[in-house]
Amino acid sequence: MCEQTTSDLATVHVTWGLLRAQVIKAKLEQEGIPVLLKYEPIGPLLGITVDGLAEVSILVPPACADEARALIEDP
Repeated sequence: MCEQTTSDLATVHVTWGLLRAQVIKAKLEQEGIPVLLKYEPIGPLLGITVDGLAEVSILVPPACADEARALIEDP
């Protein structure tokens, strides 16, 4: 398990749609990795998925990045 630090977060994955990002977030948090989802809030509110409004970045502490990427790639 990695430790959370106060340094900048690392983007480990970018996906389309908040639902898919929430599934990935749950998988990482189940393994003890703190996760922050970064997205444009107006997209989910209005249901708009064009021009990058459905893009969601998954961010974790840098110390957890390698472990998070491995978990995301694991089916």
